Amino acid sequence: MPYTIKSSEKLRPSGAEYETKALLYLMNFRTDSPEVYYYVVDFFNDLTGMNRTGRKMWDIQSKGAKNSSPRALGKELVTLYKNYTSDFDFDYFVLFLGGVSNTVRIDDKKNIFDINNIKPSAYKQLKQGLLEECNDKNYIDDSKISDKEIVEFLKKVQFVVDDKMPYEYVKSIIKTHTKLIPNEGILNGIFNEIRDKQASKKNSSVVENITITTTHEALNHSRHLTAGEIRLLTLSRIINRNLFDQGPPLPFYIILNNIPDERKKDVILESRLALSRALFNKNNANTFWSLFENIYSTIVQNPLDNVNVLYDKLNNDIVEQCYDFEVISLKYFISLIKDGIE
Repeated sequence: MPYTIKSSEKLRPSGAEYETKALLYLMNFRTDSPEVYYYVVDFFNDLTGMNRTGRKMWDIQSKGAKNSSPRALGKELVTLYKNYTSDFDFDYFVLFLGGVSNTVRIDDKKNIFDINNIKPSAYKQLKQGLLEECNDKNYIDDSKISDKEIVEFLKKVQFVVDDKMPYEYVKSIIKTHTKLIPNEGILNGIFNEIRDKQASKKNSSVVENITITTTHEALNHSRHLTAGEIRLLTLSRIINRNLFDQGPPLPFYIILNNIPDERKKDVILESRLALSRALFNKNNANTFWSLFENIYSTIVQNPLDNVNVLYDKLNNDIVEQCYDFEVISLKYFISLIKDGIE
């Protein structure tokens, strides 16, 4: 059955921060985060995660208000409910919040919770707020608005209250590799770049009133990011060098000068493809950051060593685990990092 895009938003600066926090929450803070491949911006909702095949979806609505009442929360659930009642199958529904009033939760210490942690009086008001908002919108069929349907929907909703600063969300990209983590100012700068990149997707094409018949058709409109793109941005800022837009790094010429001229372009392309595979390999992300940390530390400790010597000083177990690289492409990666931090 078709799905028609309604109420896609223009950029709201006040909400942009929370939309980016929601993205980084989905990318790094859930047990199923590794499954999410695409982050679709302002299409089905503020943010919708998709797996690699485009058939599994995490639907997220974000709200930046710090003291939302139960009734206000109910109203904010309307786009999630719209998707719940659609003919598309959304696997998860998440309301990402800047904060809630003290009348909402039974246990105020739980920042990730479902309706079981909502006070009975608040639950009643939340239902009423959602019902009112459903009746106010023209994109939900009246036949799909009922107390029974709303009750079943609310059982599937997860509420997430933001409890982190922007720089903490960026730290989560790098995982636990503390040697790589720059100061808060740089981390906040990275967060702002991710926010701006995410916001730019809202302006990439007009999707209001577009009708699609399959979930993966959403990807045809270029309103999505991937975890690999976000890791690339983060990595580029840490070493202060764009990994793909410039020519070969100077330290790599110790390798390149010995390669026949007719092979040089192929070697550079093959090395970049290997780096791209490593960056976009979500199943091996933590090993990639371990390798990056090992290379970074080795260069800092041995600044006068050339690429060949640095290669021999790396932790062989980590190198073996990062299977997207072979010898030459890994030396290219070492050269990029060395060029960026010198």
